[in-house]
Amino acid sequence: MRSIRPSSSPRRGGRARRSTSPVLAAVALASALALTATACDSGDADASADTSATAGADDGKLKIPDDIRDRLKEHGIDIDQWKNGAWKNWDKDDWLREAQDYVNPIIEDLWDPDRMRDAEEPDQGVDESDISGDQGVTDPTPDPVRAEAVAASYHANAPTSGKVFFDSPEGTMVCSATVVQDPANPGKSNMVWTAGHCVHAGKKGGWYRNIAFVPSYNDSGKSAQELETATKEEIAPYGVWWGDWAQTSDQWIEQGGSTGGDGASYDFAVIHVTPEKGGNGKSLEETVGSALPVDFDAPAVPEVKEMTAIGYPAAPPYDGQTLFRCQDRPGRLSLTASDPTMYRIGCSMTAGSSGGGWIAAGADGKPALVSNTSIGPVTSGWLAGPRLGDEAKGVYDAVSGKFAGQ
Repeated sequence: MRSIRPSSSPRRGGRARRSTSPVLAAVALASALALTATACDSGDADASADTSATAGADDGKLKIPDDIRDRLKEHGIDIDQWKNGAWKNWDKDDWLREAQDYVNPIIEDLWDPDRMRDAEEPDQGVDESDISGDQGVTDPTPDPVRAEAVAASYHANAPTSGKVFFDSPEGTMVCSATVVQDPANPGKSNMVWTAGHCVHAGKKGGWYRNIAFVPSYNDSGKSAQELETATKEEIAPYGVWWGDWAQTSDQWIEQGGSTGGDGASYDFAVIHVTPEKGGNGKSLEETVGSALPVDFDAPAVPEVKEMTAIGYPAAPPYDGQTLFRCQDRPGRLSLTASDPTMYRIGCSMTAGSSGGGWIAAGADGKPALVSNTSIGPVTSGWLAGPRLGDEAKGVYDAVSGKFAGQ
């Protein structure tokens, strides 16, 4: 979640302790606000230990699709060096940022239980001038709604929810995400919806690396202490699914980032995934047993009775290991008069819930994804997400079309 933060507050956390989140500074919405990026730990990952990039070769040798290998070579990247740790080079000149430059070769077992448990949520903020109540259409700040824990098993009660893990220059990171339907592959979707800032750094950066989705993370709802000794199968019961393609809005790539609210109205992304270990021939949707439709024509806010936001909040009083949800009637939040007005609901979820799906009844009365968590105040109390319109549908259709018939 991209949160509002005061100019005088410290960077979040510094060296993060295992299974804990950075401390949030208290600040009123009316304070003078500026932005501080998250400081987080790298997770002490050893990317060179018993890893290989992409799966499926009977002889166990490294196999990379030619188009990915060629794209890496164009940028002077050797795939063998990449899998042995060269991905840790975040030199700006080597950071792939354009929409067509996305590459994410599988590094088996990189996302082990320790790295997943220690991952932090990327945090950017919105300064006060971007959320003044007189710009565009902004409803009164909603009353806080206390998030409710989703009962375990998550697979039984929220089968489309999970976590997105990735590496950034600041270290290992995490967001929330949702399995969505694929029009080109009915009943066999490999598509995941999340926030744009969970896959791409925006105007001053590029694509994040080692992007992977874990459906029903910590399905049994174990405590942080219990997860210290949990196996990978207990933490990721339906496997680790790597993003073989990701797409976000052009607006997020060109405008989004670590200052102001630029790009927040377009802060959404779609990831196409493939199983780390090759799988059993089943798609993600078949594996988890469900996928949500996406509604790009949700009714106007006054006509929506209720939305449900779901995710894995990580900042106190939460620890990022268990799933929560909030239900509230949405209001409107305008960051700038020229950008689409966002949805806003009361919710106590904190950083870590970014990218998590917002669900409402569609035209047919059945649940559909209508937004995702993007921003909220540093003190928590409310969340805001983009309204999904033509730009979002274009991203969604492009990813679906890219893998049509596969």
